[in-house]
Amino acid sequence: MDHLPVLYREALEALCIKKDGVYLDCTYGRGGHASGILELLGPHGKLIAFDRDPTAVLAAAELATQDSRFRIVHTAFSHLKIVLDELKIERVSGVLMDLGVSSPQLDDAARGFSFQSDGPLDMRMDPTSGLSACHWLAKANADEIAHVLWAFGEERFSRRIARAIVEARGEAPLETTAQLARLVSAAQPKKDYHKHPATRTFQAIRLFINGELSEVEKGIQAAVERTEAGGRLVVISFHSLEDRLVKHAFRDASRPPKGDPRMPLPESVEKPRLSIISKAVKPSAFELNKNPRARSAVLRVAERTLAA
Repeated sequence: MDHLPVLYREALEALCIKKDGVYLDCTYGRGGHASGILELLGPHGKLIAFDRDPTAVLAAAELATQDSRFRIVHTAFSHLKIVLDELKIERVSGVLMDLGVSSPQLDDAARGFSFQSDGPLDMRMDPTSGLSACHWLAKANADEIAHVLWAFGEERFSRRIARAIVEARGEAPLETTAQLARLVSAAQPKKDYHKHPATRTFQAIRLFINGELSEVEKGIQAAVERTEAGGRLVVISFHSLEDRLVKHAFRDASRPPKGDPRMPLPESVEKPRLSIISKAVKPSAFELNKNPRARSAVLRVAERTLAA
């Protein structure tokens, strides 16, 4: 399947791109949103893109040689401030975060993200570092596995699945996505016929292996600090845990500090750093018809206030 950038028009409109601005695309993927940003930038604008996936970085490298306004960095959300410091950039004009796993990653069986096709049980965004899903499942005890499945996948049969994993690996190593999908399906006493039985388990393990929720939280905090007044933060999430985290981060940064409602706040008190621009935006019926994978996408937008 070709990669289709989710909420493409909505994301670009939400960024309110200035021709001479400096923008961050925190998940380059295959460059769908990045290409759109570059089209709207003038000759003096700049776009810096991040990605943890070496394959995505390699794909972006060719664009970087063709367009001097563009730069790709192999890094994660949490390193946002470090990268900007290295590039000697104090503030950016806007930040786009397209969370989760991309279609090319899902469609590549060798990456181990999907139960739709058999492949090695890896699930790492960056296969060159960290512990793979296979190695973690081989060592974690049943309580640890159950906790991950519940905390990151809200899997109600987390303990049954965890026990089944531990029992199965005692007989043979758990090394492929098909093995895990079959095991999870067999461990569930009740099936949701609208969703594959392994959906929540695969989501949970992927989020845990890549530390995705922590990365998003750190990335948003850094983006708020380094976005200029009037700049936009645009975040696209794909499941409730991510969206809840984004919603709460935006809400907390947009609220004034608590105090006596009868008394004015002193000048020394920090003012809200964000202003929430609109309600959550979801894909149109037209987009869903073209790209069913966009069905769970939610876009949220906030603007940096004058208080810096």
